[in-house]
Amino acid sequence: MPSEIPTPMLAKAVTTVPDSDAVAGGYTYEPKWDGFRAIVSYDGTDVVIGSRGAKPLTRYFPELVEAFRVLLPEPCLIDGEIIVPSAGKNSARLSWEHLSQRIHPAQSRVRLLSETTPASFVAFDLLARGDQEVMNQPFAVRREALESLFRDIPAPLYLTRTTEDAEHAREWLERFEGAGLDGVVAKAKNSPYTPGKRTMLKIKHVRTADVVAIGYRIHKSGSGVGSILVGLYDEKGTLRQVGGVSAFTDKRRRELVAELDPLVERDAHGDAVHGSGERSRFTSAKDVSFVSLRPERVLEVRYDQLEGVRFRHTVQFERWRPDRDPRSCTFDQLDVVADYDLRDVLI
Repeated sequence: MPSEIPTPMLAKAVTTVPDSDAVAGGYTYEPKWDGFRAIVSYDGTDVVIGSRGAKPLTRYFPELVEAFRVLLPEPCLIDGEIIVPSAGKNSARLSWEHLSQRIHPAQSRVRLLSETTPASFVAFDLLARGDQEVMNQPFAVRREALESLFRDIPAPLYLTRTTEDAEHAREWLERFEGAGLDGVVAKAKNSPYTPGKRTMLKIKHVRTADVVAIGYRIHKSGSGVGSILVGLYDEKGTLRQVGGVSAFTDKRRRELVAELDPLVERDAHGDAVHGSGERSRFTSAKDVSFVSLRPERVLEVRYDQLEGVRFRHTVQFERWRPDRDPRSCTFDQLDVVADYDLRDVLI
């Protein structure tokens, strides 16, 4: 096995599920799991769970560490996703809220959450088995070896399902969203594993909504607008923060400071009023304060899905909507996805 855990192979976003014959050798399609990407290294004794970023995940999921030790039949290096299922009234679905709570500095809290909201692991690629590295093998070969490895492994370790039928994958794109999944991934069957490179394709839901600008954060460089905080009105008429818009160019960030200045809320001394945002478990030291804006300007954004009353991921700016009354920007405009039982996705 590799002496170090490699960087995960990444995916490039495309708008539609490609036909299988669009690439030499064809595509294999998988559900896109919405969890923590993880590469698991098991040497027969010790388990290390590496993340896509710099933060190792081993200490946060003791129940998975134990499961890997007990259930994996031999040393291996596996690429997959850590998820936390949450049982609803009639169906189960992925819970990002419960998953994100697992990143906690207190070991006692980590242990408690491992018992009350235990995680599962969904495997979707094999990088090494025993003393044999297989990253240079085609995905079709790696998948066959992964199926052999996981043939008799029970929950909480799962093998992701696959299909070679593009129409079947398009059905998954629609149905599995109701279980909290993120979309569909297409992998070329002839492709090797390419750490850090975007050689897979990902297809996610894209929707638009009209939202109200309620504040902005300064870019980490200290110059310009880093992100615009946005909100929607609930059924009681309360303006709720639902996410943020980012990914502006350097030039646009500087322009936005002047463009939004007339909306900045100011105190009796003429100074900008600042609010305090929610602190992330992943970047606890990050400054989350923001410049408050009067809720008078509407923008249209692209988003993929809603988690509770917030957009699950950072949304993308489409255009300003001067024709829209901010009070008309309510949750009613958002798509309501039909529930789909997560247990019917896991195999």
